[in-house]
Amino acid sequence: MRMAVHKKTAMAFKSYQNQAEVLVKNYLLADSFIPYSSVLGGMFACKLVYDLSQLASVFYFKSYAALTKVQRIEWNNRAVSTVHAIFIASLSLYFVFWSELFSDRQHTGLVTFRSSQLSTFSLGVSVGYFVADLGMIFWLYPSLGGIEYIVHHSLSAIAVAYAMFTGEGQLYTFMVLISEVTTPEINMRWYLDTAGLKRSNAYLINGVVIFFAWLVARILLFVYMFYHVYLHYHQVIQMHIIGFLFGICGAFCACYNELDLVREDCQGIEEDFGKEAVTEIIGPKCPWSKSVSSSFLHRVNWLVEEEKVKEIL
Repeated sequence: MRMAVHKKTAMAFKSYQNQAEVLVKNYLLADSFIPYSSVLGGMFACKLVYDLSQLASVFYFKSYAALTKVQRIEWNNRAVSTVHAIFIASLSLYFVFWSELFSDRQHTGLVTFRSSQLSTFSLGVSVGYFVADLGMIFWLYPSLGGIEYIVHHSLSAIAVAYAMFTGEGQLYTFMVLISEVTTPEINMRWYLDTAGLKRSNAYLINGVVIFFAWLVARILLFVYMFYHVYLHYHQVIQMHIIGFLFGICGAFCACYNELDLVREDCQGIEEDFGKEAVTEIIGPKCPWSKSVSSSFLHRVNWLVEEEKVKEIL
């Protein structure tokens, strides 16, 4: 009797498994449904990573409990940003430099119109992330970012979605998305700052990594991209004008985002260094120490006094 029940249960389980495989194959992974399922999957993944970050941070990071509500949300949101950056940057590197899909050795049509199920799925996940993150920005506006972040995410989502739905310019879209390799380091800088480790060696090393990553992913890579466009100009001009403009917008969005981060860093330098730190760096007997502008030192003194007042209050 028990053997019959076990056999019946196994058959029922096998039947459900077959139905699930048919559902995934004919709908979720069907060419016509991949863009939609990947976007929804990307949004669901963002929610999953957010919850896992919240759970893990409570147990493994002591500084997390001391954060404000908004800081905790940003902490978890940056975890989502980091996971997405690792995911899309890894796949972008694969498609641009190792995959045969966009290789010149392939003779299966113009390189600007090539796509695959995996490339379309990858872009869909990225669109899902941009949509989810844009929703977070609107929900907590302006705590997670101002109008510049809304414009950046909106244009990025539209440009990536266009490449996903039409299949046009996916190669150059992946080239731009490689620039996401700088995102984990930027988020790490925020984590270290929030955890009170801004004076640590880890913060310094992370800053050096950001510099070299920015140099490679935001300067050298874009030189390579424009050189590739030059070599394949006869194929690029056959793209729809909208796709071409979206590609340019995506590149400028990436550049603007990094320039804005550089501006924040420059402002942070003035706020971080007090008069004693400046003296320690340049040395009291340094021959060019007198060339430091008095206005800058006045600003440093003001910041030091302001910090003292804050500590008293």
